[in-house]
Amino acid sequence: MNLLTALAFVTLVQQARLAGATAADPAVLDACPGYKAQDVFSHGPKLTADLVLAGTPCNVFGTDIEKLKLEVTYETKNRIHVKITDPSDARYEVPESVLPRPHADPSASPHTAAIQFNYTNAPFSFSVYRTATREVLFSTASHPIIFEPQYLRVKTNLPANANLYGLGEHTDTFRLPTHNYTRTLWSRDTFGVPSRMNLYGNHPIYFEHRTTGTHGVFLANLNGMDIKINDAEEAGTTLEYNVIGGVLDFYFLAGSENDPIEVVRQYAEIVGLPAEVPYWSFGLHQCRFGYQNFVDVAGVISSYSSAGIPLETMWTDIDYMFKRRIFTVDPDYFPLDRMREIVEYLHSHNQHFVLMTDPAVAYLPDEGYGPFNRGTEADIWLKAENGSSPFLGAVWPGVTVFPDWFNAKTEDYWTNEFKLFYDPEHGLAIDGAWIDMNEPSSFCNYPCTDPFEQAKEQDLPPARTTVPPDHDTPIFGNSQHQKRVDHSHDDVQNPPYAIANFAGTGALSDKTAYTDAIHANGLIEYDTHNIYGTMMSTATHNAMLARRPGQRTLVITRSTFAGAGSHVGKWLGDNMSQWEHLHQSISGILGMAGIYHVSMVGADICGYASDTTEALCARWAMVGAFYTFMRNHNSDTSISQEFYRWPTVAQAARNALDIRYCLLDYIYTAFHQAHTDGTPMLQPLWYQFPKDANTFAIDTQFLYGPSILVSPVLEENATSVSVYYPDEVFYDFLDLTRTHVPGGGAVQLTDVNLTSIPVAIRGGVVLPLREKGAMTTTALRETDFELVVVPALDGTAEGALYVDDGISITPKTKTSVSFKFKGGKLTVKGSFGHPTGVDVARVRFLDVQSAPKSVKFNGKAVGKDAVAYDSERHVLDVALRTPFVRGFTVEYR
Repeated sequence: MNLLTALAFVTLVQQARLAGATAADPAVLDACPGYKAQDVFSHGPKLTADLVLAGTPCNVFGTDIEKLKLEVTYETKNRIHVKITDPSDARYEVPESVLPRPHADPSASPHTAAIQFNYTNAPFSFSVYRTATREVLFSTASHPIIFEPQYLRVKTNLPANANLYGLGEHTDTFRLPTHNYTRTLWSRDTFGVPSRMNLYGNHPIYFEHRTTGTHGVFLANLNGMDIKINDAEEAGTTLEYNVIGGVLDFYFLAGSENDPIEVVRQYAEIVGLPAEVPYWSFGLHQCRFGYQNFVDVAGVISSYSSAGIPLETMWTDIDYMFKRRIFTVDPDYFPLDRMREIVEYLHSHNQHFVLMTDPAVAYLPDEGYGPFNRGTEADIWLKAENGSSPFLGAVWPGVTVFPDWFNAKTEDYWTNEFKLFYDPEHGLAIDGAWIDMNEPSSFCNYPCTDPFEQAKEQDLPPARTTVPPDHDTPIFGNSQHQKRVDHSHDDVQNPPYAIANFAGTGALSDKTAYTDAIHANGLIEYDTHNIYGTMMSTATHNAMLARRPGQRTLVITRSTFAGAGSHVGKWLGDNMSQWEHLHQSISGILGMAGIYHVSMVGADICGYASDTTEALCARWAMVGAFYTFMRNHNSDTSISQEFYRWPTVAQAARNALDIRYCLLDYIYTAFHQAHTDGTPMLQPLWYQFPKDANTFAIDTQFLYGPSILVSPVLEENATSVSVYYPDEVFYDFLDLTRTHVPGGGAVQLTDVNLTSIPVAIRGGVVLPLREKGAMTTTALRETDFELVVVPALDGTAEGALYVDDGISITPKTKTSVSFKFKGGKLTVKGSFGHPTGVDVARVRFLDVQSAPKSVKFNGKAVGKDAVAYDSERHVLDVALRTPFVRGFTVEYR
């Protein structure tokens, strides 16, 4: 059975298992008694009430809780916090140590709020509406709240054809389907990233966009859940939360009536701003699972150099490990001294190195394996149900234990292991960290009664299949305490409401740590499963920070929860070398960077699993140049797909990387802006054109920063693409061809060969570009700038540039520059605290309708030899070669 056939079979099996998920009749749930509000007390920004069961309990998936507590807080002008809890019993809540809650503005008041909370006493229901227009944004009317030990239900009405976005992680369309659609949130190892299934991470936030405004709803709950969206019920279109634990902890975000990006910024106030990353991390990264030895790794580095393709960072997957054990190198295939030689070579050429680290630690008592012994001595392993022995799984090295990130000693353990193994003097001096398998993943099939036997059956760890190279082969010849939740009366392995989990049999414990596994603070995986990866991410970020204090970290993870982006970036997991997955990657990056504030994000370029093709890899190399995190990576069972393997792909990569590197400071500035106020680095078109309904469903194009429109070819054998241009002027990035479709409309671009990608500049921007690309980001920072002035339809343009040392968390010096253009005059102002070390080589003005009679720099005439006018393209070039150390003006008449 080939790989694609096997995947199709697995998909059919999983779809059959979906039938085992709970499907409750909406009419039955809507007939439940709900609650009535009593003892309602309102004072200033707060409202509290008791919610008392309003009739005979329906007990659909357990016993209805008779009395609940409602707390409503107007936290800011744009945010309302609505929380419903069981006052008689401690239930799991998202811990502050994982997701610190935002502080309320003491001046907040319902009288000045942009949205309002409204309620009906009996039966209790609530709604949230816009103050200015009284438009209802969320309403539970006719849908009683259900609150049971292992089942919570809240349901809201939606407009017909609702424009919903978010509820990740998924590979579905960016605008979510509204017909019989279920989003399941429960982390799992997901080979092939299939659509309509639960994947690695969980982000229970959605934005709803209307032509009247955009708002957001975030449910701060970590337990497994199904979120069902359906337009086929009598009530019209609805969205229903079905949660198997915890509390109802909602944040309602007003967003804006005019600017969708406002709701993105408001969400950042809850989950944190995206982490800044080193300047070098925006370069090209290369990896694969399947490099057989250190000679392979060195050969890839040399081959990229020979091909003239700028490789910034080399990565190595778990191949380097001895028997797949973390914090080891294989002495025959990846000997430490030769690996150190590779790292030293990279660093001497201003390049970088990243290694994989998994959470699972090989269970090897009495075998002298330091990471296991030290963890056992510190007693930091996740425990089995008995609370004493470690929980055992089966992962790459065989039988494994798992660090318990809630244990107060675990972070010190993890930091020490990083310090020992990645020691720059005696170990491997990595520049970034890659963490995987942190859902957490286990290969042990449920029920995992004998992980030792299963590890043996699955050949874990797998044996090497090649002969090791000669050692001397030449290379480069050229926690916080929390009140314990009582689950003694709950069935945590098989809860009465079964979410649509697609892992293995569908059991919550299948292919992962058991839901009854116990943490040091008494919590169990049933409640904490969905933050295992995020807690590992934080610990890894801190471990990297301890190695290089004061420097930004690059940590790329697989599993995320709300707030993860404040510490780490993410790759989109084990995708396939398929055209469909190239398309899906755009929705993936828009979701992570555009909604969830995980700004450093990208898919495995050319696909991870199965064999890519020359055409697919060429197209993907160009799309990948517009991910924030650009990495080529594939599996050990696939053909090699480094960009230099095909002449066409090599040229496509060189072309796209040249554009990327010219734009790198524009991107660095946009990334800094995201870190400063939450403005998303990657955007769907409707963020900038919110009144244009034609943009609402587009996920084949995207904005790279606010002003670069990327419109790739995504279909096999195609050399044309339909590009939608909203009602603004756009210019082709390379030939500067002007396009304006009044009112907005599609344009068919033809003759788009395999080494080109349609990229356009949106009118209204001043772009700070590097004059040309370079082989490393270090060399790029020594390259002069040029400014490209691209007027909007109204003739104006503006832009910004941020420069610092590219590595410090708190840079000692910074340069912040603003650009404004109006009436033929460009004004450059700013503070120049950090030396750019380069010149502004020229200023290029677009849409200049006739040759100017005069050109002035700082009020003085510019010589004719420094001025060039292209009458066909209406482009004016003014050569300056002026040191970029102060502001200036350039004007033409």
